[in-house]
Amino acid sequence: MSIVEILGILIPSTLVYAAPLILTALGGVFSERSGVVNIGLEGIMIVGAFTSVVFNLTFSDSLRGWTPWVSLVVAMVVAGLFSLLHAVASITFRADQTVSGVAINMLALGASLFLVKLIYGAGQTDKIAQPFYKEDIPVLSDIPVLGDILFSDVYYTSILAILISVLVWYVIYKTPFGLRLRSVGEHPMAADTMGINVNRMRYVGVLLSGLLGGLGGAVYASTIALDFNHATIAGQGFMALAAMIFGKWHPIGAMGAALFFGFAQCLSIVSSMLPFFSEIPNVYLLILPYVLTILALTGFIGRADAPKASGQPYIKGKR
Repeated sequence: MSIVEILGILIPSTLVYAAPLILTALGGVFSERSGVVNIGLEGIMIVGAFTSVVFNLTFSDSLRGWTPWVSLVVAMVVAGLFSLLHAVASITFRADQTVSGVAINMLALGASLFLVKLIYGAGQTDKIAQPFYKEDIPVLSDIPVLGDILFSDVYYTSILAILISVLVWYVIYKTPFGLRLRSVGEHPMAADTMGINVNRMRYVGVLLSGLLGGLGGAVYASTIALDFNHATIAGQGFMALAAMIFGKWHPIGAMGAALFFGFAQCLSIVSSMLPFFSEIPNVYLLILPYVLTILALTGFIGRADAPKASGQPYIKGKR
């Protein structure tokens, strides 16, 4: 097997598993750059996955080919609204942000499983009728060598995740909005003095984390899981959180870390097709993403500097 053939298998598969992590990690960047720790990314992904699957099953006959795309938008809206629970608890009522995030995770899983049982009378949904399909990207797939490796037999959602990463970088570092967002996460008192509404900016940051986290969960459900049950989002949100920290709260860094974790996940799926990896017991490759997540956190969390006001509620007029 040639190098081009190996890369043609590995890179598209890596992008499939990395795309949900990229999107969710970018959501975490918005929240934590505003000063709100969001441990609830797992729960937000669960809500996004649940919403997209239920919408797909309900409207696939009427919307047909548009169903998966519309389900992404609906999942973003529902997950964004759900994330406001975390915003209200941690910003308005100044609750402990870690405890609030854990509660969000528990509520999301419990409520979604209850609704699945209520709607479908079972512990999981049926397979969705209108998933995303792998396609060749027009024009780009015709590029010699690179076209076969990067743009052939891929999901449009994978390319979308990369483009959104660049967009988020631009918004956070090149726009007045991004400057305000970072200022309330670094020094909220100074931002307040300059006339910036700290709590409103933090609400926006958490809302954006909900929108992108919901999109990440919906992408995972619509490209990989294809149904919803208790194990659909099994640690993906925590991996996205690790990618955000590993990437030092930077959009491009988070994308790179998510690609790294996505590569680790794809190995367990495509290893039988690759030389050398086919000789490694599959159980080791299955646990590899989680081991790497732990190693990344223990190795880099002490070296990565979070926004200085992260996790600190802001009371106007008090330091």
